[in-house]
Amino acid sequence: MRVRVLGTAAGGGVPQWNCACPGCSGARAHPGWRRRHASLAVQAAEGRWYLVNATPDLGEQVEDCPELHPGPEPRRTPLAGVILTDAELDHTLGIARLREADGIEIVATAPVRHALLTGLHLGEVLTPYARLDWRPLGPEDRPLAEDSRLVVGAVPVSAKRPRYAAGLDAPGDDAPDDDAWVVALRLTDRTTGRTLLYAPALAAWPDAFQRAAESADHVIVDGTFWSDNEPLTSGFGSRTATAMGHLPIDGPDGTARRLAALHARTLYTHLNNTNPLNDPAAPQHTVLRELGVEVAADGMVIDL
Repeated sequence: MRVRVLGTAAGGGVPQWNCACPGCSGARAHPGWRRRHASLAVQAAEGRWYLVNATPDLGEQVEDCPELHPGPEPRRTPLAGVILTDAELDHTLGIARLREADGIEIVATAPVRHALLTGLHLGEVLTPYARLDWRPLGPEDRPLAEDSRLVVGAVPVSAKRPRYAAGLDAPGDDAPDDDAWVVALRLTDRTTGRTLLYAPALAAWPDAFQRAAESADHVIVDGTFWSDNEPLTSGFGSRTATAMGHLPIDGPDGTARRLAALHARTLYTHLNNTNPLNDPAAPQHTVLRELGVEVAADGMVIDL
């Protein structure tokens, strides 16, 4: 299994277009600090790749990833579809940028599909341009493609809805607080038996997620905020990190020490522009190195 890290930033990216915080100002002065919205490209088979989340940066991310370039025929693309971890705008707006395709394959849980079709009216907007082919995403492992040795399963982690879906009725028989609104992805190569667990949004650390993390070889998780009060002290928020649906990295309830206890290679993604880890010289990097935890970088390649 080959995985390309296409982006590692939270909503707005680093720098964010309307922000002059130290992280954004630093990224403007030092282009190497820049981060695009959090996303992965996963190789399902030779010449067949899936995006994990479709961000507003999708076009630029594809151009910076040679494996995703089209050819040799004029309109032949290796991009087969999109797997969604949630229905947040930062993870779904890029779907509209795929409208030039004949069809768009979207792998998603029932609540996420319901939100996109009912809340964002994605079907009404895009089907005049391209066919939407929906595939279910659930806790059981399913092949990502017919000829793929890669299987994908969802680990529910949160019932946090995007703001635009706050008033939506539950789809079918699903409960309104269905934890499948936000999931971690478990990607397993059936040939090697190696597994990657990806959770760019993590509002809680349920037992099922702990078990999945303990059996994974690579774990990439939500690193939106360094501390729980970061949104408050930065002056850009009125709620704590946990109240916003993101476990902090540091502190007694933080994720850093949980990751350090795992046998897997562990990395952070989805960094907010206020996170001090955006500065390569920040002392917080030393704290993570001592714990054996890494910060993922845009363009990183992971082979399992």
